Amino acid sequence: MPEDFKSLKDVFNTDPGLKNIKAIVDENKVVSDFGEIFPEFKKIAKAVKVHNTILTLKVENAAWRSELKFKETLIVEKINNFYKEKRVNKIKFSAR
Repeated sequence: MPEDFKSLKDVFNTDPGLKNIKAIVDENKVVSDFGEIFPEFKKIAKAVKVHNTILTLKVENAAWRSELKFKETLIVEKINNFYKEKRVNKIKFSAR
């Protein structure tokens, strides 16, 4: 293997031209991993998207929306701790 060979991961994480693509991939990773991070929420909430560090969750009903809004800070902290970096700053809730 040539000495100047870089893995895709290294290129992806260091090439400034790929910064926007990495951000999109990181945002979508939060959506796809949400059920793994919060298995207890699988039946009541679904991660829809992350845009500009705002996670959008579809929630089963208004009661659960209120409950999750109350726990928003803890949810954000758990997500960011899971990735060991700040990926979510706020949560936006929507009805199913």
